[in-house]
Amino acid sequence: MARSAVSIASNIAEGAERNSAPDFIRFLHIAKGSAAELGTQSIIAARIGKLTQKEADILIAATRKLGGQLQSLAKSLKPKT
Repeated sequence: MARSAVSIASNIAEGAERNSAPDFIRFLHIAKGSAAELGTQSIIAARIGKLTQKEADILIAATRKLGGQLQSLAKSLKPKT
């Protein structure tokens, strides 16, 4: 779970440092995938007793919200046609 969380932030940072919108968008999508991984890992952690269901629910809601925010940011960076 820690690796997924670090991957989210790292991919956002790496994409932001690229000098092109397409590269940034690609890294935002990778970060979104890492957020989905973290959400899935939260479900598994609750099922095996490493997190309470309440803790997992909080993490799942946060990762879904973050995924939506990343998608919105990526969409805003696409060229208008």
